[in-house]
Amino acid sequence: MRKQFKTQLLCLVFFISALGFAQEKKTSKYDIPANYTKQEVDIAMRDGVKLHTTIYSPKDKSQEYPIIMMRTPYSSKPYGKDNFPESAYRMAGNKQLVKQGNIFVKQDVRGRWMSEGDFDNMRPYIPNKTGDQTDEASDTYDAIEWLINNVENNNGKVGIWGISYPGFYSTYALLSDHPALKAVSPQASISDFFFDDFHHNGAYLLSYFMATSLFGKQNPPTTEPNYHFPDIPSKDQYSFFLENTPIKKLDKYYPDNFFWDQLKNHPNYDEFWQSRSILPHLKDIKPAVMYVGGLFDAEDLYGPFQSYKKIEESSDNFNIITYGPWSHGQWVSTKKRQALGNVFFGDSISINFQRDVVTPFFNHFLKDKKKFDLPEARMYDTGERKWDSYADWPPKNASPKRYYLGKHNKFSESAKPNHKEKFVSDIENPVPYSEDIKVVFTPRKYMTDDQRFAARRPDVLTYTTPVLKKDLKMAGEINADLQVATTGTDADWIVKVVDVYPADAKDYEETQKYLKMSNYHMMVRSEVMPGRFRNSFSDPEAMKANKKTEIEFTLQGINHTFKKGHKMQIQIQSTWFPFINLNPQTFVPNIFKADESDYKTQTHTIYGDSYIEFKQLN
Repeated sequence: MRKQFKTQLLCLVFFISALGFAQEKKTSKYDIPANYTKQEVDIAMRDGVKLHTTIYSPKDKSQEYPIIMMRTPYSSKPYGKDNFPESAYRMAGNKQLVKQGNIFVKQDVRGRWMSEGDFDNMRPYIPNKTGDQTDEASDTYDAIEWLINNVENNNGKVGIWGISYPGFYSTYALLSDHPALKAVSPQASISDFFFDDFHHNGAYLLSYFMATSLFGKQNPPTTEPNYHFPDIPSKDQYSFFLENTPIKKLDKYYPDNFFWDQLKNHPNYDEFWQSRSILPHLKDIKPAVMYVGGLFDAEDLYGPFQSYKKIEESSDNFNIITYGPWSHGQWVSTKKRQALGNVFFGDSISINFQRDVVTPFFNHFLKDKKKFDLPEARMYDTGERKWDSYADWPPKNASPKRYYLGKHNKFSESAKPNHKEKFVSDIENPVPYSEDIKVVFTPRKYMTDDQRFAARRPDVLTYTTPVLKKDLKMAGEINADLQVATTGTDADWIVKVVDVYPADAKDYEETQKYLKMSNYHMMVRSEVMPGRFRNSFSDPEAMKANKKTEIEFTLQGINHTFKKGHKMQIQIQSTWFPFINLNPQTFVPNIFKADESDYKTQTHTIYGDSYIEFKQLN
């Protein structure tokens, strides 16, 4: 089991650090040792802490080059002056940028791998630093200052990029205010840990339990990992986590992990989490910014959307956004076929994105290359299978369209407050989030998984359109306004948007052997809202038993055409296991400390004045 998770971790780090999905064959064009020199330095920050930094510079000195930098908690490997990355993708996530010549820099952030200092998850930003106070913005400033003054042949311009946690450090770099920083591309960027990665609207993602090990250990400078994955005695995550409910039974797997302690001691959106959100500080941004995300990113769908939106509202800089048909970090893939799980989306999507979007962005702002025609919002239509360009995101010409949850599992054109549908939420038989039997490091493919298994359960309510007679295009955020009741005092409320394929849909080569694309129920978007947070994420409240209550929340944006001949479906449920932790359905101050007696089966009600509101383009 431990060996299995070490393999999964290696894959995760390659995604997150944008080191690629597959090794590229070495050729004369991309042979790193033949074309680049390597330098390893320890750069002193203003408080004296030294950060390990690796620099790859073109051997060709006939011109000056910009610096493209990544700051990462996932290691700037390979260490050692004679050790080079095995491919252009593992050095820069983009062979075009390597081929054309740039100075590439990777830095271990404070307290990680070969850097000194203490590590702090999502280290809070200090707006008015004095003396030797430091945060990730000051560390970025100090690193850039050293680089432009000490790295030969640089042109005085710096770009920063990164995926996932390195994406967070990329966003953080925008607050450094260094004049040499000209272009930043945060990709799958975390923005707030209460809504990204380990939580969705405050609901804890139990499916990230294994990943907790990465972020809860301080380490002295080291070239070897100092964390250990829990050695769980099962390959069936559903059974394992159900047997370890209540969640406090899992404490034994992390006896000395400070991140696990932070998660369980801060169940609400208190000062601890609020201080770590980068969003309130994204004001008066000067560098050019390009946010990148995956429309099927299970980890960091929220961050790029919200960070882009915040900068649009408060800055006058160049700020654009791109979302493709990708899972977490999939846009650095070298594969020709772009698929996620059972669903194929097209050929060469990632490779073309690297060539036609990322490379022109950095070339324009770091090398003054004039050819540049990227739109404000470049969004892949995950139903139509094509790219769309928008002047605004969300598109201003998209109109709100409400679908009320009506009788007989159908939508209604108007609210029917007296109509109600009930279902029993059995605490001992929660709704799975996937049919797959496995233990995952972090979930990915479930974002497009077939939802027929859920639609056929009595504890999942479904609402389906008739077969569509014309294409139905949705672009933008989805708002859920549920009118509900429960016999308990708390519950999670889950909304899933599903594209139901026609009976004659053909299988893809990626389709799992036990499935058929005929009548496939592809999940397009989903989200959870704990009832206790319906009024405030900081001050949770019990629901009143059997009282009609409004639960309102936002599902992140989509760009999807429900094709003629398909159906659109909404699924409503209250368990989603073990993607999210099991809600006791009895209000407790802290679910991480709930007792077994708190977990109770309850009956939930959905009223006919509940609706799902889309942004519709036709």
